[in-house]
This record gives sequence, structure tokens and C-alpha cells, in this order.
Amino acid sequence: MRIGGFQKTSLLDYQGHISAIIWTVGCNFNCPFCYNPQLVNGNIENISEEEIFLFLKKRKGLLDGISISGGEPLLQNDIDNFIKKAKDLDYLVKIDTNGTFPDKLEKLIYENLVDYIAMDVKAPKDKYNKLTGVDVELSKIEKSVDIIRDKAVDYEFKTTFIPDLLTKDDVLKIAEWLKGSKKFYLQQFKVDTPLVSLDFQNLKPYPKKYLEETLDLIKQYFEKCELRGA
Repeated sequence: MRIGGFQKTSLLDYQGHISAIIWTVGCNFNCPFCYNPQLVNGNIENISEEEIFLFLKKRKGLLDGISISGGEPLLQNDIDNFIKKAKDLDYLVKIDTNGTFPDKLEKLIYENLVDYIAMDVKAPKDKYNKLTGVDVELSKIEKSVDIIRDKAVDYEFKTTFIPDLLTKDDVLKIAEWLKGSKKFYLQQFKVDTPLVSLDFQNLKPYPKKYLEETLDLIKQYFEKCELRGA
């Protein structure tokens, strides 16, 4: 598996657990507001699996789990083997995904290899191509949503609230689409890190009040609905 980033300890990424974060290289989206341009374009030095598992073995009993993010982790052909090695060490596994590989996702769930799934829902259905910078096969996104809601052990959906690209009405459309889901997080857009597109680097995030007003509109649709990063 091609790995481009490794954080040894996090108290935030896998809620309720102490985890290590692993970032995989490569993505099939080209979201202009992405925080990980070096992972998207692959211009980054690889970290060996051996290094990671050596650390995980030493930290066994001190860490609860691992969080695999990206990029898009399910692009990695051998991700299942990587997760099996982590499971053999009794680690919980969280995966962040953009939802474009529903069959792979379902297989991981079926084989009990993933304990928590966090899916980025980029936009309402009619804006998906605009937000992702590519032609998206929307049926795969919809299938992933259904699989996660019906079969995942635990999960969340999340949307980053991008000024000029998403409005309050857009977020409401997303909420209506995901109605009845367990958890949804509305995430603040941040500019304190390099982005894929320089055009977005100076974009001002929406005021917290606007996020709170939007949250009030959508929280009725979910069991748990909160702001993140605001």
C-alpha cells in the first residue's frame, strides 16, 4: 500500500479512541479545496508498511486503533491485506472514503475489517462534478451511502461547507438525501494549510453564525448532527 503520511497519535480523528493516522497516496477526485495536495498529486515520499507495523506492535495496548485516510484509501489494491495485519494486532480500524468504491467498501464490511466509516459527501447530487473537479458516477456514491447506512458497524457522513461553492440550500439538499442517517458533521472550511487550487487559498470561511443557522435547518434529519472545526 502506498503511504504518504503517518501521525503516531491522535485524540480527535477517531472519536472516542486514541488512534494513529495513516494517509494513502492518490485520489480519483480533484477537489480544488482539498487540504492534501501532495497526496492527490503523488508528489510525496513513501513511508514503508514495515515502519508503520513496527510502531503499531510497540504501541499495542496503548493505541486503540488506526484511521486510514487519503487521498482515497480504497484506491489501494492491497488495503484489505494491510487492514488484516492491523486486525491481527487487535486494532480498531476507521476508514475515510469519498464513496466511489462501494463494492470494495461492502467487502471490507462483510469481512469485518472496518469498525468505523467516515464518508465525505461533497455536494448535493446536482453539484457533484463541480465540487470534485471530475465526472462522477453518482450511482456509486448513492450505493455507498446505502451500504454504509444499512451495513456499517458505525459511521458518519460529513460535508465541508465551502464558500462560493455550497450554500445553505445545498446543505439542506444533502441533509434531505441523507435523512435518517446516524451521524452528520458540517465541517468548517479552513485555509491554514496548502490547498489543491491556489484560487481557494484566500477564500474566507463562512462566519460561524451562518454555519449555526445551517445546522439548525438540518439537525432534524439526523440522530446526531454537529459542527466540526467551527
